[in-house]
Amino acid sequence: MVNTKRTFLFYGKYVELCTMNTNAHAPIGLFDSGIGGLTVASAITAQLPNESLVYFGDTAHLPYGDKSADTIRYFTKTIGAFLLSKECKIVVIACNTASSVAYDLLKNMAGDNAHVFNVIDAVVEEVIQKKYQKVGVIGTLGTINSNAYQSKIQAKNNAVIVHQLATPLLAPMIESGFVDGQISNLVIEEYLSAPELQDIETLILACTHYPLIKKEIEAYYLSKNKKVDVLATNEIVAIQIKNFMIENGLVNYEKKGKNAFYVSDYTESFEKTTQLFYKESVDLIHLPLFK
Repeated sequence: MVNTKRTFLFYGKYVELCTMNTNAHAPIGLFDSGIGGLTVASAITAQLPNESLVYFGDTAHLPYGDKSADTIRYFTKTIGAFLLSKECKIVVIACNTASSVAYDLLKNMAGDNAHVFNVIDAVVEEVIQKKYQKVGVIGTLGTINSNAYQSKIQAKNNAVIVHQLATPLLAPMIESGFVDGQISNLVIEEYLSAPELQDIETLILACTHYPLIKKEIEAYYLSKNKKVDVLATNEIVAIQIKNFMIENGLVNYEKKGKNAFYVSDYTESFEKTTQLFYKESVDLIHLPLFK
């Protein structure tokens, strides 16, 4: 294979990248607007326990759901350059909003240097394979307005009916730690009782924060005697990545390296909140990429 050099401007310096990273010991890179993407990181660790992760939470700009598509693409390009500079073999856009508007940009930017995954395509395949005909989608304003799920599902089967609902209060509610109490239950019931989400077979949790309230959502449907399969993107994407890595010889079967977790803005309380997402203590490194 011929070594094709590519360069990216990062932190005022040009970073040189070589051909596709086939080093099984290289890390997996992930990013999200905050700590919701840690649900994806945790799911990947459960599937691939020896993998080293480089995670970037853009906490200075959360949430992404109310930002313009151009702004999100700018954030994605900047963070993507950082993860590529870490020689990640795989880069995961662990955010539905960024996945819906910036996946092609990052994939083209990475070229042959890393495999890029979003958190939408694997879920779309799950819907098609399980032959659901009436699908509900909840997510941020940015994800819902992009129509990414509806267009991708109906491109594969235009007979599938897709109902979407923006649920902008859920992500900040979860970021604030309200995941299993009266406040969260009231907000969940208000959204799930909306006319758009009636008579569905499955509900896609189209935000990586939402797996933290999956049990509460399932409990709501159980209390209403409704059978609705709740699909959490983090679990589905982790399995997709695992299968891809096995097929391409990218799994690290040796001793695990060290994970690194970066944030664009740091607070002590935020570091404590990460334990809700990653299920273990995480040391956050403050890295102000956006100066």
